Amino acid sequence: MTLKLPRSKGFLDHYEELIGTWTRRLKNRQEAEDLTHDAFVRVLESDSTGVEQPRAYLHQTARNIAVDTWRREDRRTLLEIESTDSSAGHCGDPEAFMRAIQLADSIEMALAELPLNCRKVFIWQKLEGLTQLEIAERLGLSKNMVEKYMIRTLRHLRERLDASAP
Repeated sequence: MTLKLPRSKGFLDHYEELIGTWTRRLKNRQEAEDLTHDAFVRVLESDSTGVEQPRAYLHQTARNIAVDTWRREDRRTLLEIESTDSSAGHCGDPEAFMRAIQLADSIEMALAELPLNCRKVFIWQKLEGLTQLEIAERLGLSKNMVEKYMIRTLRHLRERLDASAP
């Protein structure tokens, strides 16, 4: 198969820049190269002849692929947690299941806005059931600091979820 270089030339100019951007964001060059490859495949397979800003289009395509991948991985984790939870009462209700997925997506996006320690504290306490003392020992922090991280996280989640409520 031969690539049509005139159509893709504007995109190829940004190949190294895209790898550099995503290497910094993902902190993993191999993942950045995979993401860049996927973005170029998607762009080359689409009808991108009318694209006026190839650089912005390419970066947005990569961002969309990264978000989709992240959501799939988080959703897979969520589904694994739900499948081990015998009290999942919405198994027969597709609307309840979709609301749960939408809520999980909203929580994911809100958590992604927080610092890493806030996310760790929330996940370890709410999903893994660790005590604040256990979390403090894991992170090398005081129990008081863990409590502050949890308060900050819960406040942020409440603000974001209230703002996105219908």
